[in-house]
Amino acid sequence: MNAVLAVRQYVSKMIEDSGPGMKVLLMDRETTGAVSVVYTQSEILQREVYLFERLDSPNREPMKHLKAICFVRPTKENVELLVQELRRPKYSVYFIYFSNVISKSDVKALAEADEQEVVAEVQEFYGDYIAVNPHVFSLNILGCCRGRSWDPAQLARTTQGLTALLLSLKKCPMIRYQLSSEPAKRLAECVKQVITKEYELFDFRRTEVPPLLLILDRSDDAITPLLNQWTYQAMVHELLGINNNRIDLSRVPGISKDLREVVLSAENDEFYANNMYLNFAEIGTNIKNLMEDFQRRKPKEQQKLESIADMKAFVENYPQFKKMSGTVSKHVTVVGELSRLVAERNLLEVSEVEQELACQSDHSSALQLVSAVVEYGGKRVRGSDLFGPKDAVAITKQFLKGLKGIENVYTQHQPLLQETLDQLIKGKLKDSQYPYLGPNTLRDRPQDIIVFLIGGATYEEALAVYNLNRSNPGVRIVLGGTTIHNTKSFLEEVTAAGFRGRGTESSQGPPRSSSRR
Repeated sequence: MNAVLAVRQYVSKMIEDSGPGMKVLLMDRETTGAVSVVYTQSEILQREVYLFERLDSPNREPMKHLKAICFVRPTKENVELLVQELRRPKYSVYFIYFSNVISKSDVKALAEADEQEVVAEVQEFYGDYIAVNPHVFSLNILGCCRGRSWDPAQLARTTQGLTALLLSLKKCPMIRYQLSSEPAKRLAECVKQVITKEYELFDFRRTEVPPLLLILDRSDDAITPLLNQWTYQAMVHELLGINNNRIDLSRVPGISKDLREVVLSAENDEFYANNMYLNFAEIGTNIKNLMEDFQRRKPKEQQKLESIADMKAFVENYPQFKKMSGTVSKHVTVVGELSRLVAERNLLEVSEVEQELACQSDHSSALQLVSAVVEYGGKRVRGSDLFGPKDAVAITKQFLKGLKGIENVYTQHQPLLQETLDQLIKGKLKDSQYPYLGPNTLRDRPQDIIVFLIGGATYEEALAVYNLNRSNPGVRIVLGGTTIHNTKSFLEEVTAAGFRGRGTESSQGPPRSSSRR
């Protein structure tokens, strides 16, 4: 179960099926994001795709020497745009791929518009989601609910995205949902309706243990999205923001023009792939090692070119050297900015208090003493730089001071999802709290698990799933969410749902108790 591979294979098949020759890739806003996170532009260029266009762009010029690969969502707007396109085709031939199920009436409308017979193919390729990591996907939906109920349009979009994920992974699952959440039950029912209606599409080879879809609600764990993170991927998203693998660094002081936006993709960046789940202490050490390795190689690449053989060797090694140079520049910049923000915002101190509040039952000391300690020894009255670290290596030393045995005070917290999935894997997740949709139940422990969080998942939960996959051979878990949250986006989610603080709780009913908090 690999979400990235599933979408990559779709894109590869589109390009292969169009045959040799120069091509244009026509997409909409959402499919552009879906493709960009699994394929780099340079990779696609190597496959004879020389132009990338939006279907809704009004200023596209006719280029009859190009074949058009069209990959769009099956929306009413996109179908109408395609109808207009086919009546006045700008390209020699069209290979049309929808990212989800398309109705027969829409296919008929396209056929009627294709008077010049330029359409070579119409297919459904179910890449209707953002494959963030192999085991993580997102629908990039912020504000999916109004109060405790679905926004109807977002329910439809989420159903489409989740069923597309199932189709792309070739899974027809049994469904369980969080009983305390009406949105979870509603989504479970909608997914089941699609599976029943499109039963031919979901007629995959049966496995001894059926796959399982578990639908949960973000509101059951509002703590996890609010905590500062200390693993590389999660930390970048919390402090800088990750949008379809892109990080905006334009506000970094003194940033160079070519680093204002960078891409962090485990598929194309070995350093990121090896470090995305490591904590910041280890990142500080590893970025130092990366720089030292680069410095060792650099003089060799700049030797005098005194012969044809020297020149040939330099040309052969230059792309690798240039790629390493770009990797070093990118990660040094990102880690440097993370270090600056950690120091500027006193995040080591803040995070320690957060973890104590989230994980310890006695909060009295924190609640009584924070303001007193700040008044007594805060930054305004200190003559020296008490906390010191300004770079990743210096922060590493302070970070490691927080170790208590094997427990780190900055990473004590475990998301509720970890406990839920652990119980599920062991066959101990209670049917009374997470019932099955329909009469059938799973007698064996599940092996293929898709877990979906209404209201958004987090990179801390992605890390938990990654670790559960590693520590449970034979168990494969994929995590999805309406979006991937950091603190800022989670608070926007809460606001978009209509919650405003005091007085809201009473109108929504009494708060549910939790055994963990």
